[in-house]
Amino acid sequence: MGNKEILHLYWRAGFGLQPKQLQELAIKNKQEIIDDLFEKSKPIIPLEKDLSYLKNYPKSILKDNREKRIELARKNADETKKLNIIWLKRLAKTDNILRERMTLFWANHFVCRDMATKFILKYNNVLRTHALGNFRDFLKAITREASMIKYLNLNLNKKDNPNENFARELLELFTLGEGNYTEDDIKECSRAFTGYNHNFEGEFILRRFQHDYGHKSFFGEEGNFNGDDVIDIILKQKQCARHICKKIYRYFINEKINESYLEELVSVFYKNYEIEELMRYIFSTDWFYGKENIGVKIKSPVELIIGIQRLIPVYFTKDEELLRLQRLLDQYLLDPPNVAGWKGGKDWITSNSLVLRIKLPSMMLEEESYSYKTKGNFRNFRIVPVKNKYQQKLSVYVDWKVYKKRMKKLTLSELKSALILCEINDGTKRYISKFGRRPSKKNLVNLMSLPEYQMC
Repeated sequence: MGNKEILHLYWRAGFGLQPKQLQELAIKNKQEIIDDLFEKSKPIIPLEKDLSYLKNYPKSILKDNREKRIELARKNADETKKLNIIWLKRLAKTDNILRERMTLFWANHFVCRDMATKFILKYNNVLRTHALGNFRDFLKAITREASMIKYLNLNLNKKDNPNENFARELLELFTLGEGNYTEDDIKECSRAFTGYNHNFEGEFILRRFQHDYGHKSFFGEEGNFNGDDVIDIILKQKQCARHICKKIYRYFINEKINESYLEELVSVFYKNYEIEELMRYIFSTDWFYGKENIGVKIKSPVELIIGIQRLIPVYFTKDEELLRLQRLLDQYLLDPPNVAGWKGGKDWITSNSLVLRIKLPSMMLEEESYSYKTKGNFRNFRIVPVKNKYQQKLSVYVDWKVYKKRMKKLTLSELKSALILCEINDGTKRYISKFGRRPSKKNLVNLMSLPEYQMC
């Protein structure tokens, strides 16, 4: 594997590489590099957060005290913001990069939003636990999570009054894709999941008197099915493997799908639904490293921010600024826009976000000023030009000493190769030729401010 192929792997399976890390990997063969990537991601390391504040809100107090319930809701909103920061800091530091990358992917597949910090923390760790495991076990675990039960109204799904919200999204978004099931399938699926609920602590319970124990017909099979039975039947449909592989293809390989390669993945995944086996297969193929797949993906806002932090030691001293950046760039972790999640691709680039994306390296590394205003609500930020003396700057600390050690004896050409994967046009080449030969701070920022740096 050449340097470009190694970088390609680490941008898709992680968040890029430092030039020195690239040099260390370059002496290994492809299988050694892939094995090392998976070996480092074997450990399941849950996110941790202090939840001791919940002791002040026992069930006995909340039950008949509306003010306390409102107070807890506000406290949870603040604590969930802290959890957002904990996750981002994990992404910037972890060696467990493939598991964390997969967790990020699954969070945009099994989309869920919940301001109950305890529940969404547990949910996030379920994603992390199963991220490289068996999809069957993963799917069944998701249906038992308090956050998902609330988010898609499973707690309202009762024998005498079925709620089809979860069943519809299970079939459309999580397993089969639109148009690959009937309205009758949705009805029978929802009946199988009646009675699914959770207790005050967020533990799964089946409310037996609310569950429909009657005969059901689902995808040509007959029986007294429960939720797990329905999932087993869904996984028998090859379309389920195809739907998941399509999403993985678009996220990890290319938004433009090669149908022949997709069918390879479907054949691998459909056998036993092992996620790690599928990902190993992808990273081991020659076509994954084809030039049509390298440097063609627009970095998500999280990829952009974390990629900078993993290259240069940059520390945000005010958490609210990191939260604001996510809002401005339209990807705020733990708060997806809807049940379908973020679309990604070209949707990351808007007239408002593009300006900020290009300015971000200089904002983080050179304290360049920026300004913003809100329009509508907190979700709808707009960037505006800075035209007055009241300019804002990010409160960050950049450890340039560590950066210099990492870049020692590195040429500008080597830095450019480590930062930019896509093809560079002649105009950009002429622009870079004026930088000189050394990877100075200014040259670093100039390279990262190129439109080409937005691609991976």
